[in-house]
Amino acid sequence: MDNSNTSLNHLAIAVTDLDAAIAFYRDVLGLPLDRVEDVQEEKSKVAFLPLGNSEIELVQPTSESTGVAKWLAKHGPGMHHVAIQVENLDAVIARLTAAGIELTNPEPRQKADGTRYTFIHPRSAFGVLIELYQKEIRD
Repeated sequence: MDNSNTSLNHLAIAVTDLDAAIAFYRDVLGLPLDRVEDVQEEKSKVAFLPLGNSEIELVQPTSESTGVAKWLAKHGPGMHHVAIQVENLDAVIARLTAAGIELTNPEPRQKADGTRYTFIHPRSAFGVLIELYQKEIRD
C-alpha cells in the first residue's frame, strides 16, 4: 500500500447493546453521534461517531449468523477490526494475493453508496482483522 494514499478510515467495536455503547461514547466520552444505520448487507446496526479524520463504528449484529455475532460469542464486546482506506482496492488485493495473504472475501463487497471493501484474515495480520476500504470514486 502506498502510504501517501492510505489513511485510517475507522475503528470498529463489536457490541451487544448498541444503545448502551452509544450512551458511553457520546455521553461519557463526549464524541458526537453522526448517525445510526441498519446495514442490511452485513446484518448489523452501526453507530458512527466521528473522531478526527476517521471515526469509531459501534457494530451490533442483527443476526446470529454473522461474523460479528460469532466473534462476540467467542470474545465478548471489544475491538473488532481496523479499517484502512486505500485508493485502489483492486491493486492492493492483487498485491496481497500474490504475497500469499489470506483474505476473508477475495472478491470485494460493495455498499449501497459505492464503497468497496474486503478483509485481511487475522491469520495473515498478526491476529488483527483488517478491513481495506475504498470510498466511492466520484467524477
